[in-house]
Parts: sequence; C-alpha cells; structure tokens
Amino acid sequence: MRLLLTSSGIENASIQDALVDLLGKPIAESNALFVPTAHYPFPGGPGVAWRALSGQSRSPLAGLGWKSLGILELSVLPSIEEATWVPTVRDADALLFGGGDPLFLANWMRRSGLTDLLPTLRSEAVYVGVSAGSIAATSTFVETYTEPPRGSDGPLKTENAVFSTPEGDVDRILVTGQGAGLVDFAVIPHLEHPHHLDASLPNAEKWAARIPAPTYAIDDQTAIRVTEDGTVDVVSEGRWNLFTP
Repeated sequence: MRLLLTSSGIENASIQDALVDLLGKPIAESNALFVPTAHYPFPGGPGVAWRALSGQSRSPLAGLGWKSLGILELSVLPSIEEATWVPTVRDADALLFGGGDPLFLANWMRRSGLTDLLPTLRSEAVYVGVSAGSIAATSTFVETYTEPPRGSDGPLKTENAVFSTPEGDVDRILVTGQGAGLVDFAVIPHLEHPHHLDASLPNAEKWAARIPAPTYAIDDQTAIRVTEDGTVDVVSEGRWNLFTP
C-alpha cells in the first residue's frame, strides 16, 4: 500500500498535493472509506465521529470532495461475513483512518481481520491516517494517556512518566502497543501543539526513547508519505524531527 500519515489531516496544499500524487488521480475521481473506530473510547466520541464523517471537524479528511465516501466501522466486521465487506475494501482507492485512541484502533484492526487484509490490497490503494490512525499503521508505538486505556486487549507495556511543560510537570501513562506493521518507523503527532503539552520537542525525545524504531515527531502541518516501493519522505509546511534509536 501507499501511505500518507498525518498529524491532523489534510491541513495544507502540500499535504493535499501529496495525497493526489499517491492516489494517481484527483480526489473527485477517487472512492474512499472512512474508519471512525478510534473516536469512540473518549467522552463525546459519537459526536466527534459524526463531525469527522460530515466534514465538519477541524481535521480535513472526509470532506475533501471524494467521488464516493463510505463508513468502515471495524467493531461490526467480526459479526458479518467477510464476503460482505472485503470486496468493498479491496475496491477503495483510499482508506481514511480518523484520530482518537490508537491502542483501541489497533486492537480492532486485528480483531476485524483488517490488519491481515491491508498488505494484500492493490498497490494503488492509499492508507491515510490522522493522529491515532497514523500511529496504528506502525509496528510498535508508544502513546500517552492521562488515564489507563480501556479495552479488552491490553497494551504490551505500561509505565508512568513525568513530562516538563511551561505550565508545570504533567503526569502521563506511557502505553506501548502493537500496530498493523505497515511501516518500519513510528509516529508522534501534534508536535509543539498547545493542546498537547506532552508533545513538545524535548518531551517527544523522551517519548521516542521508548520506541525501538526510527520515530518521526510531526506537527499538524506535516505528513509522512510512503510510496509502494517503500520510499519515505516528509511533506511539511511546519516542523518535524526524526529520532533514531
């Protein structure tokens, strides 16, 4: 698959041009499926999912003017026959993975069978991730939580950490999880975002030290593009940093 891993969706012209380049045709001629699953573990998750699907969220993804747009809710897939949904996934030009809880998303990607399906899709298909959707595409990831994550599939590892911020120290739970393994690097989104104090550059370096792979810390104006031959490049109108183990 081709991948476009973003922090906050298609935030600028450079990232949108990268998406069109990966699709190989205009967005208006492309069929997409939106995966809202990662939204649901948080309070207000259904409303967030609706805003994302209706194109009203601040994270532009579903509202880009696709030829067609469907919903792929991973939590229902184990209860229906694969012949019902697998052809739809195979026909899609783009799979759009919204933000939220990457551990919850990665768990449902496995439980639904999507993790096993993704590597078999045609090379022209594009995986587009936003925040948690980007994190879940990696092999091993580390995410911060303010409360222990919920879900029946536990993390690989959990530890407490303290991050320094301009507003004082903040306590976080660092959770190591297993993603879909589509790429051999990790992603830390929302670099230097005022609402994500634990993702400052110094804190991202501490965060990345727990990840046994090269780790890209990217801000909301940045994306990572991966072509079908595995070539990786950064598309940015903002800030990013690569940490190596």
